[in-house]
Amino acid sequence: MLDTSAAKAAILHGFPRLSFLVVGDLMLDRYLWGSVSRVSPEAPVPVVKLDRRSCSLGGAANVANNFVHLGAKCFLAGYVGDDADAVEMRALATSSGIDVTAIVSDPGRCTSTKTRIFGEHQQLLRVDEEHCDTAESALDTELLARIEGLVTHRRIGAIVLSDYAKGVASTGLCEGLGGIAKNHSIPLYVDPKGLDFDKYAGATAIKPNRRELALLAEKMNWGNDIVAAAGKLREMLGLQFVALTMGAQGITAVTAAENVEVPAQAREVFDVSGAGDTVLATMVCALGSGLSLHDALVLSNLAAAEVVAQLGSTPIQRDDLLLAVQAAGRVDSHRKVFDLEDLQDIADAWRRRGLRIALTNGFFDLLHAGHVRLLEGAAAEADKLIVAINSDDSVRRLKGAGRPLMDEEHRIAVLSALEVVDAIVVYGEDTPNRILHLILPDILAKGDDYSKGEVVGREIVEGYGGEVKLIPLLKGLSTTSLASEGAMPKMGSSE
Repeated sequence: MLDTSAAKAAILHGFPRLSFLVVGDLMLDRYLWGSVSRVSPEAPVPVVKLDRRSCSLGGAANVANNFVHLGAKCFLAGYVGDDADAVEMRALATSSGIDVTAIVSDPGRCTSTKTRIFGEHQQLLRVDEEHCDTAESALDTELLARIEGLVTHRRIGAIVLSDYAKGVASTGLCEGLGGIAKNHSIPLYVDPKGLDFDKYAGATAIKPNRRELALLAEKMNWGNDIVAAAGKLREMLGLQFVALTMGAQGITAVTAAENVEVPAQAREVFDVSGAGDTVLATMVCALGSGLSLHDALVLSNLAAAEVVAQLGSTPIQRDDLLLAVQAAGRVDSHRKVFDLEDLQDIADAWRRRGLRIALTNGFFDLLHAGHVRLLEGAAAEADKLIVAINSDDSVRRLKGAGRPLMDEEHRIAVLSALEVVDAIVVYGEDTPNRILHLILPDILAKGDDYSKGEVVGREIVEGYGGEVKLIPLLKGLSTTSLASEGAMPKMGSSE
């Protein structure tokens, strides 16, 4: 089970402090989008009426793009041609916030470009322009010198080699990367390609997919057990772990001590291109933030589930991963609780996605049908509902000795079990005003036993353009009356 508190802290506060260097095969992904209404009279092929064009970063550049969209700083190294595609790739990378100073131009090659043609959201054809030969040794020397300079002066936390078998990851370059990583005591993570795995010796970890490892196992006569093959690969290369991605079966990390298995997240799949890049970047970010290997793999699976639901090589967005972690935690009674600072970030993420936020506040002591009616009514006014509850000390100050009847841990557990509640925050002040100033909910919801003029915080919410909504309640229900009449069993009672 994912430690969501640690995961949220890593995404919000850990990722932005990290810097990585991605080395590998740089690609430009082009997309031609159109509609199909007829077949060509010249040949039995569809005629695509072009509607729009788009470009994105592919290959190792997509790994770097995932890093920066997760909030980390990223430097990119590799080869491009001396052509217009290289200019476009550099511009795209720079506009995303990727440092491109370690990219080397090779006049003897073209920039790797993949052009995909879509009709009615269905990929019809792909055209590749690429140069797969390894670079001249002099260019490798220049590239390694630029990499050494970055690692020495830019506090790089890890090197990531993204090998797409387009000529960058030569044996000499891989050995050079391993030496740099060892000399600077930083991890080297590899996304491999091909059957020459010996060149990755010196890496910290490697992330093959099932097909890649199956081909290697066949070559090495390791048998058909793919997880056992991952263990033999780990031993052969002296790795800390092998992260084996298995599509719908999830990810299995094989270490010296154990196998860590993480199932895939169930999502409708539109396009798997770039999913491996997302897994790699998310895993490295998570490990760099101090998360366990298990939690790093869970985060990677959540990230992959987000990107495969979209067409094209789309990097994971930090907001999407943060919200996916929150959604994954709904089954645990304490995973909807946020520190106010973290909740502010969550609320900002919701707003960037165009979602309306409602907030209600109170003691919620001995949760009863009246509370449920309030929460359901408040949730119906917006897309997300935040419940702010008074701390135990605050309840005692406001209600007197003997209250709360349920401490805040119990109140949190009960509220978290309600589907309509999206987030909970505890406050120790007598009013929710500080929360309102920071969260800026669209709706402040209270029961209709108040008038609008009596609602604490009304001036704050209406001052920035929000609304106060009074929710019709069940009459005659209150915690005080229920407790005094003995209508509710005491905590721990089975009656």
